[in-house]
Amino acid sequence: MYSTGSEAMPRKKQVTLQTIADELGLTIHTVSKALRGLPGMSETTRKLVAGRARELGYRTKEQEEGIAAERIPWAYTKPHRFAMLIIGDTNFHRLQLEGVQLRLNELGHSLYPLIVPGNLSEGAEFRAWLEQNELFFADGLFLTAAIPEWMEAALLKLPLPKVLINYPPVLAEVDSVIWDVEYAVHRSMEELYRHGHRRILYVVDIAPLRGFHLRWNAFTAAAERLGLAGLADPGMHVTSDAADRALWMEDLGRKLGSGSYTAVISAVPRMAEWVSAAAAALGLNIPEQLSLVGMENEENPYFPGMSRPLLLVREAGERAAELMLRRMANPLLPYEHVRLRGSFYAGNTIRTLLPTSHNANASG
Repeated sequence: MYSTGSEAMPRKKQVTLQTIADELGLTIHTVSKALRGLPGMSETTRKLVAGRARELGYRTKEQEEGIAAERIPWAYTKPHRFAMLIIGDTNFHRLQLEGVQLRLNELGHSLYPLIVPGNLSEGAEFRAWLEQNELFFADGLFLTAAIPEWMEAALLKLPLPKVLINYPPVLAEVDSVIWDVEYAVHRSMEELYRHGHRRILYVVDIAPLRGFHLRWNAFTAAAERLGLAGLADPGMHVTSDAADRALWMEDLGRKLGSGSYTAVISAVPRMAEWVSAAAAALGLNIPEQLSLVGMENEENPYFPGMSRPLLLVREAGERAAELMLRRMANPLLPYEHVRLRGSFYAGNTIRTLLPTSHNANASG
């Protein structure tokens, strides 16, 4: 289903601000303000202008200077072809791929995705699969989030440029970029606290992946920072493996039905739907009787008004492409770990329990 993006997007020097303005029915002044990030327009208009400018290959002087300052090379004479390993075929992986592919195409390069078979075993079978797919002939390798740790460790040893779209292992010498889930959890806790919530249920397994560990650690750190250290006991929350969904839902229903919680943080994508279903089965209305913060990679079509921190998955892919080209052009630079922090979408699933005048912000 994935496009290889083998055709690099041409740079169209003839495109001007007037071109973009005429196409969108806007003034040159509005287009210029949008591309320079100046206030005075809706986010919808700003995104519309930025998107069309990218499609046409238009860049402002400031964008050109920014690329030069980052030491990111253009590919006028030697386009590169990169590989991206993907575990699974979901919207989550699609967003990462889209971001990398879009930015590489803009800069004159191409990307081919490799979908890793789910039953691939460690050792000789894995190496044979890499050779069969000619990975060793790629100019560089993008490693996505959700790759098993054994596979990631083997790939990080390969003698070619790499960028990890994930939190890096402690001693890994690799450039990496990630949407900051720790910040997202802190921001979610802050929003609930500001609306008067002190009894907050954390829902999601805390064991299988680095990102899951970091979410839970951020939750306990935020609870302590806000004076809610009593929430740090995992036994108070729904932190078991959700593979046995019946047992997991039973635990969730028991805790929601106890009346001990006024709000829930569902810390990984698509789990908020199960929280909503469990609440409905107990006759608990959201947000009248239970506030809910989800953590989605993009807007959930079945729950568009869900309050949530914005996770910049596609944007992380774009930044990964820039880090790759920067590394190839400047191999002696120190490794970088980039965290992208998004804003918080207020939505309609958080109820205020205390009058605004009594809300306390304990972030300091």
